Amino acid sequence: MLEPLVATLITSAARTITGARSLWLGCGPQPVQRIYYANHSSHGDFVLLWASLPPALRRMTRPVAGADYWQASPLRRYLINRVFNGVLIDRERKEPVDNPLQPMLDALADGDSLIIFPEGTRNLQEDGLLPFKSGLYHLAKSYPQAQVIPVWIANLNRVMPKGRFLPLPLLCTTSFGTPLFLEDGESKEQFLERSRVALLALAPEHA
Repeated sequence: MLEPLVATLITSAARTITGARSLWLGCGPQPVQRIYYANHSSHGDFVLLWASLPPALRRMTRPVAGADYWQASPLRRYLINRVFNGVLIDRERKEPVDNPLQPMLDALADGDSLIIFPEGTRNLQEDGLLPFKSGLYHLAKSYPQAQVIPVWIANLNRVMPKGRFLPLPLLCTTSFGTPLFLEDGESKEQFLERSRVALLALAPEHA
């Protein structure tokens, strides 16, 4: 099949262009079910994070992405469905009764790991994080056996800033933190704040 070759080309290009390094600071690259959650500042975030995983983990890890963007052209549809095996979310729900988390819950039920961005949209600020959406909490509550792993992606928005066609020579890193689990009696607000603090702690300026 062509898809493994395309995946290899994409991951090699992502690592070459960004000089990406994977820093496994709080966990190792183990083949267990995980929910990787990261800061979001570029359209290339999930590609870089996915490329930072060893091949065995990439095969079991599915990025969560907006259907409106990835269904917009045949090439994008091919990449997200056939190469990345992504989980598409309808951000323009026409039926309010639909559970937007259901595709992610189905993927977790199948034993897959996920890559999500709890800020919900790209954060164009230089530092800090946007408020987290509640989805991370509900996923952790529904699948308590899945490790919730914070991942800080550093410098990707500076390597390819808006308006540039050629990347800048800066090193990108993906820093993987210590697994989190929802604690007994922990509220949604408490868990999201703890998750936010754990992610910020991996940022270079906080490390």
